[in-house]
Amino acid sequence: MNDTMVTVVGNVATNVEYRETATGGMARFRFAVPSRRWDRQNGNWADGPTSFYTVFAWRSLAANLAGSVSVGEPLVVHGRLKVREEDGEGRRRTFVDIDATAAGHDLTRGTAAFRRVTRGEPVPAARRDEGPGESEETVVVRQAREPVAVP
Repeated sequence: MNDTMVTVVGNVATNVEYRETATGGMARFRFAVPSRRWDRQNGNWADGPTSFYTVFAWRSLAANLAGSVSVGEPLVVHGRLKVREEDGEGRRRTFVDIDATAAGHDLTRGTAAFRRVTRGEPVPAARRDEGPGESEETVVVRQAREPVAVP
């Protein structure tokens, strides 16, 4: 296997978008990874530029991320690095994605309570009781944040 595997530590930058597909659930979110460097002159850590990645997760990892993660929370994400280029608006753009194989909260910056999911329980479908100003897609994202069990 010649995949480039990476482990990155950063913060969730956008809401987790969760969707059901023919092969199971899929989740996507943007992930901000700031660079930190030791500043010898000042004797402390200094923030450098921030790299942004789009993280994709599939099946049970997708559902568990959607039910567990909020914007701003610190995570550790491990997965395959994917670089893609697209032409649009007359110029070529480069995107860096991570197909996550594992993810979890960064416990150096807080605590977490783990809840094991039971296999065989269905993933809850989106309710049609949209709140004021919410689209159906927003309801799916909002509902996905509730704890879910995935086969």
